[in-house]
Amino acid sequence: MAQDRERDEAQNVALGASLSVRWVQGFPRQNVHFVNDSTICYPCGNFVIFINIETKKKTVLQCMNGIVGVVATNVPYEVVAFSDRRLRPLIYIYNFPGLTRRTKLKGNVLLDYTLLSFSYCGTYLASYSSLPEFELALWNWESGVILCKKSQPGIDVSQMTFNPMNWHQLCLSSPSAVTVWTIERSNQEHYLKAKSVKLPMEDGSFCNETDVVFPQSLPKDPIYGPVLPVSAIAGLVGEEAETFRPKDDLYALLHPTMHCWTPTSDLYVGCEEGHLLMISGENLKVTVLNKIEDGPPRVGRNFVSPVTMAYQKGGVLASGIDGFVYSFLIKDTNYKVEDFLEVEGPVEHLMFSPSYRMLLIQTDKGSIYIYTFDEEPTFEKLLAACDGKFQATDFITPGNEYCMTLTQSGEVCVWGIEDGACVSRIYLNIPATVLACSPSSLSAAVGTEDGFVYFLDIQDVESPHSVHTAYLSESPVQHLLYDQRGMYLLAGTSEGHVFVINAKPSSLFQILGFIEVGKGILQISTVSPLETDVVEVMVLSPLPETGRSRLEIFTLPKILPQVSASFTDEQGRLRDAFIHKFVYEIEHTLSSAVLNFQSNRIYGFCNQVPYICSYLLPEKEHSGICILKSYQKVQSKQYGPGMLSLSPHGLWLITIAKCGILCIRDIHTLETFVWCRSHSHQGHGIQSVRISMDGQSILVNGKDDSTLVNLRWRQFGGNLANEILEYSQQLSTYLKNTMDEENDYLSLAKKDSLDLGSEPEHAAIKNEVKLFSNKRKEIKRGIKALAKTILDMMEENEAVDNIAKLEQQEFGLDLEELERLHDESEEEVAKIRKDAEMQNLAKRYLAELIKEECWNSMAVKGRALKCFHIPCVVENFPMKERTDEELKELKRVVQQKKIEAECLKLQKEIVDVQSAITLVKKHHEEEDEEEEEDGTAKDTNLPNYLLGSLSTDFRVHTSLLSSQLELHSREEKINQIILLKDIIYKVKTAFNSEFDAAYKQKEIEIARVKEKNVRIQEIVLDLELEESVWQPEFEDCEKPERTLIVESTEITAQRHINPWQKAKTELLVTREMERLLLSRGPNTRRRALMDMMGGVLEVKKEDILRMVIPQPAFMSKPDALWSEEERKQFKAYEKKVKELNEERDKYRKSLETEMKKLQNSIQESTQNFDEHLKRLFERRVRAEMVVSQEELKINNLVFSLLLDEEISSREAFLNNYLARKQEEKSQTTEAIRKSREDLDMYKDHYDNLLAEDKVLDRSFKKEFSEIPSHQVDILYKLFKRRPRIHKQKVHSDTTSLVPFGERPGSGKLNKDAFAQLMKAMDDLDSINNMPEGLDPSVWEHFCMTRRAKVENEQKVKQKAAGLIEMVAFLQRRTEDDEKVQHEIEKVVHELILLQEDKVKFQLNLTIQILLKQGQVELENFQLLLDYSDAILINKNIIEDLNSVIRTQGQKKVASMMESKEIHKGIFQIEWEHKKMEMEMEDLNQKAWDIQMLFFSRDRQKYLNEPNYETLIAIQIGIMEQTIAVLDKTHKKNVENCKKLLKKLRRCSNQKDVANYTLSCNLREELVAVSERKDICNAVGSTLTCEKIAKERYENMMQHQKLTKISKEQAEQISILQAEVERLRMKTFPALVQM
Repeated sequence: MAQDRERDEAQNVALGASLSVRWVQGFPRQNVHFVNDSTICYPCGNFVIFINIETKKKTVLQCMNGIVGVVATNVPYEVVAFSDRRLRPLIYIYNFPGLTRRTKLKGNVLLDYTLLSFSYCGTYLASYSSLPEFELALWNWESGVILCKKSQPGIDVSQMTFNPMNWHQLCLSSPSAVTVWTIERSNQEHYLKAKSVKLPMEDGSFCNETDVVFPQSLPKDPIYGPVLPVSAIAGLVGEEAETFRPKDDLYALLHPTMHCWTPTSDLYVGCEEGHLLMISGENLKVTVLNKIEDGPPRVGRNFVSPVTMAYQKGGVLASGIDGFVYSFLIKDTNYKVEDFLEVEGPVEHLMFSPSYRMLLIQTDKGSIYIYTFDEEPTFEKLLAACDGKFQATDFITPGNEYCMTLTQSGEVCVWGIEDGACVSRIYLNIPATVLACSPSSLSAAVGTEDGFVYFLDIQDVESPHSVHTAYLSESPVQHLLYDQRGMYLLAGTSEGHVFVINAKPSSLFQILGFIEVGKGILQISTVSPLETDVVEVMVLSPLPETGRSRLEIFTLPKILPQVSASFTDEQGRLRDAFIHKFVYEIEHTLSSAVLNFQSNRIYGFCNQVPYICSYLLPEKEHSGICILKSYQKVQSKQYGPGMLSLSPHGLWLITIAKCGILCIRDIHTLETFVWCRSHSHQGHGIQSVRISMDGQSILVNGKDDSTLVNLRWRQFGGNLANEILEYSQQLSTYLKNTMDEENDYLSLAKKDSLDLGSEPEHAAIKNEVKLFSNKRKEIKRGIKALAKTILDMMEENEAVDNIAKLEQQEFGLDLEELERLHDESEEEVAKIRKDAEMQNLAKRYLAELIKEECWNSMAVKGRALKCFHIPCVVENFPMKERTDEELKELKRVVQQKKIEAECLKLQKEIVDVQSAITLVKKHHEEEDEEEEEDGTAKDTNLPNYLLGSLSTDFRVHTSLLSSQLELHSREEKINQIILLKDIIYKVKTAFNSEFDAAYKQKEIEIARVKEKNVRIQEIVLDLELEESVWQPEFEDCEKPERTLIVESTEITAQRHINPWQKAKTELLVTREMERLLLSRGPNTRRRALMDMMGGVLEVKKEDILRMVIPQPAFMSKPDALWSEEERKQFKAYEKKVKELNEERDKYRKSLETEMKKLQNSIQESTQNFDEHLKRLFERRVRAEMVVSQEELKINNLVFSLLLDEEISSREAFLNNYLARKQEEKSQTTEAIRKSREDLDMYKDHYDNLLAEDKVLDRSFKKEFSEIPSHQVDILYKLFKRRPRIHKQKVHSDTTSLVPFGERPGSGKLNKDAFAQLMKAMDDLDSINNMPEGLDPSVWEHFCMTRRAKVENEQKVKQKAAGLIEMVAFLQRRTEDDEKVQHEIEKVVHELILLQEDKVKFQLNLTIQILLKQGQVELENFQLLLDYSDAILINKNIIEDLNSVIRTQGQKKVASMMESKEIHKGIFQIEWEHKKMEMEMEDLNQKAWDIQMLFFSRDRQKYLNEPNYETLIAIQIGIMEQTIAVLDKTHKKNVENCKKLLKKLRRCSNQKDVANYTLSCNLREELVAVSERKDICNAVGSTLTCEKIAKERYENMMQHQKLTKISKEQAEQISILQAEVERLRMKTFPALVQM
């Protein structure tokens, strides 16, 4: 790129044309800085803009490598530093006002610098970079080197400032932290050391943070082990443990927004929450200043959140987002807020000038205000920013005085061409898109996002105003373009419509029509030559689906405004036939295209590749789409999507692109003759370019950098200037009359205060309403009549038969609208249905998850049992199936425990050797037979209080459990937990088996009760009793599976039945009724049985209660009228009635007795079940007790494991921390050593300088010993005399304003002071100060000696200051080393204490003991509860143990003697056994080596042949003879081959001659063959084709046959190869290991 740029520059110089920047218009996005007391600067795009506050004059400094990054200024040196934004950016240092580059700083930053800051004292520059380095670097900008740097990954910094009183301090603040960096210097070495400020919480209070690494306030727990820090509990062992805080301990801290230094090296920090902090510069102690409210509260402004601050005497000036600048008057720890001044918008930056006479105020939009502190303070607006970035720009005709800009918010500004001053501005308050100025009148058009076009009157550039508004469409207006003569305004919208508007104000900007083109218009180009009456228009649009571009060219005649009605259709669309519209397509995509002034060639900028192509238009007219091919292609050095535009005279092709380079090319050769880099690709290049009518000015607008650049010609003459100036004069002459007329119309309209758009538009609307009012009334009456007719037809339709009746939807007039509404309702219903289905699906999924977790995954479902008569409920233990991993782990632990038990048993047998072998064998046999009994006995013999639970009550074996007093290792505890979980599982299983038995018993009882209730129900019915029968049932808690089944009775909502289901149900009901009717046909036998005997053949005993003896018929008469026979019948009747009643009473008593017996039986059985369930309930309580006891043991073990892990984590962290500190100790030790060496070396230099100074003092009289002594004394006094340097007096008013007063001298000031001293020495060295009578040569020698003495004294002073600094540096390194050593000792001490706690924790076990209730009961706990030294032992155990010890002691003495002799024999036998094993291994290895030894034939011959060397010599002789013979044969063969070659060459020549003859003959034969072929084709083509087909068929058959044979042969070959391989493997030797 650099070489190309140099080449282009050379070409520009050769052509004699170049461009330069006239002015740059842009507004600050970063903080504005003072360069000196009267000049400010800020970055804008590729430029740094300097503004003189007094003269308002602007100066521009351009960055040639891209967009300007961050900027910083150094007032004492008057230099400006800025970075560029590119890969591996640089920092440039420029002098002011010369704007010459002083130096260039190159670091290792990859992407960007975010902050730059100069120190007031010295040549120091601090820089901070963004990701990935986040590097703070300290530069010596004068020498261009990095003194030191430090990286802090992931930390963004918002502000960085040096301490004005001490360059050794640097403050970096971010929204979450404030860090003060100290710069330490030792001779030429610099070091950075950071210290963070502890910020208070959001409410202003401070939280008491404990030391995370070595907490001192942790409580001691004597029971549950040591209490460790939170980091150890979290398991952190690395560096993150030093800063780890749990979530509950994290508090929201204050968020700093801005900071500033004070003369006392303190810091004032403003916070987002409204607090003001003061930070001490020495110890970084934070003080929250208290706000004092004196006056009445400010309405809506009580909360001040400072965004920017500036220090002043007695306090600070601060401002926020409310647009006010406040004065904070600070006294001690209190401050008072006063209003200072009010600004139009939110203030973003405050800054005092170096003399503190002016205050710079910068708003968020970029406006700059200057407040001057004089006797009468002034408040002036230095720079008025536009509202947003520049969206479009254009020249006001003729383009040599003014230009216009448009922002996105609708702000239109008028700028002067010469100086770039803002002349006026108008706010349209609309979202605007494009701007265009008319060539034929002093008017401009503005397009908006709402589809409007606003027309502005700009005759008076100081007060432009809107005169007309035209509404085009709902889509945004993206393009506005006037033709060269200003006849038409073309407006392109995003929907692909190009509107043609009459550009003349006298026509009220009439819309003539529109043309439909492709969507997404990229560019509109026009050609309007002066000598023609038409305007050629070309529109470029993309075709993304095909990867092409479409060009549509049409013609607008000059008479279009007069005949527009005939050129357009009803909708206003211009007819293609009238405008001669032609469509072209390019086979690749273009980003821009223009039409030349001859309308025969198109120039396009390729989108995908960097080429500029030209395309010739066909001369003939065509229909449809014509594909254009590139005629000329030139590679462009610009990258990214580009734009093309033509100069006003059409001979220059201007190209812009994303790279930010502007190129002007010759239209014929497409070669660049001038270029300029005005923007950069970081700002996405150039958005638009405009050139004035005379070509003298070029406006370039950036896309994203909000920069407008005005370019002018630096060397402009010759044909370049003559052609465009000539065309400009012609066009101006041509447009002069038209412009005068149109401007007069605009002036007249303005004079009459008429709106050219609103009044005629309203009048036209009124006329249109009046014209069509009758038509509207007629249409309304027709609609009403039609509606009435349809209603009558619908009423008539209701009265006709069903066959002739029409559907109601057939009366709809707008069926499409009805269908659309129906579709919308269906879509809405489908949407609601889908939402309901998704909700139901989510609920079903959740229910399935719950069911799977709580029901399906349970091997034993949870259920309950209730008593029949008492409120008692027993629940079982829900249990999941144990996984394979758990069973495998349990099996491993059980196997391990069994192995340990067997090992322990063998050890005891070895120790307790019995005297008789038979007894031992017998003992083993008894153990093998009664192993299970012994285990059970062991379990039952062990006391429960040692086991810690009552698990043996459920017949659970606990023999594999380890004793609670032996659980020391981690593995033992884990195994114990696994066994305890198995015990819990077995206890639950045992109880569940009892529960299942009880559940089955209840089922049986309920079945029995149901069976007996059947008989009781019959008795109740027979006795006609009204009492209810008690029927027990299972409840839902006893059968929980019923909860998962929804019964039909539970559904309260009406069930939705589909029509086909309803029809099916009705059909089934009909068939069932028919079946019943058929089954109930005529049945005489059944009817007779019902009539005679009540439907039964015999009378049952149960029916006696319902039997009734019929009364005789005569009983209806009075007794006196009865006859004897009737009386006898009555007596017989009474007798029968009495007998029946007796039978009834007897049967009723028997039924009552039976019912009572059944009820008693039910009562007894259910009460027995209740008693059993009560016992089961007690068993359940017992089981829960056992489970809780085992779980308590598991929890204790888990807690011990966790504590063990925490102790291990803490120990690992302390070891890592100790390693880091030891490494830091080595670094500090090395730093001390290096500092001490440097100090010693520096001290030697200082001592040498001091000695030289003393030597100069002592040798003075010796040097002047030749002159008289009184002159020597005078000279010595003069030698000791030093000139007085008068300090420059600072004005009192300046001193009173500047709060920092006289600051420490910088390197520049020291140099200036030394230069002033030397200048004063020149005055002392004057000949006028020479004593009388002294030789001038002696005086000159004296002056030279005194000057050398003064220079040496200055060096001594500098060395002394450096020595003091190095001694302080060494002292600080020593203090750091002592601090690190103290921390190491602290860590070692902490490690020792932790190891002691770990040992105590492993030895002091937590055991669980069962105690009987009521035996250990104390009142008021009067006994001492400190049992730290107590051991819990049972008395009986001690006594039994003592007796066992006595008996075992005697046995042990005897057995030891026997085992002593036995061990000797065992050791000897083991030694011999090992010896034999080693010998056996040695012999096996030797045999294997012998077997694996490689024994070739040569070696065999060497061993078997006695004269092996003679044999070798004979073989060598034979080989030599063979070689000689072969050599001789080879030479003979070579001779033969040469002869053969000569012969073949002769044959080849003969063949060539023959081939030539044959080729000649072949030509003749080919001619004959072609003739015969033609004859054959004409005569017998059919026979030839059949012959050819037959030959092809035979060839195919032959090919198939050969293919088959080849496959068979291939199979045979593969078989033979396998056989050969088998035979070859068979011949290999077998090497078998012995």
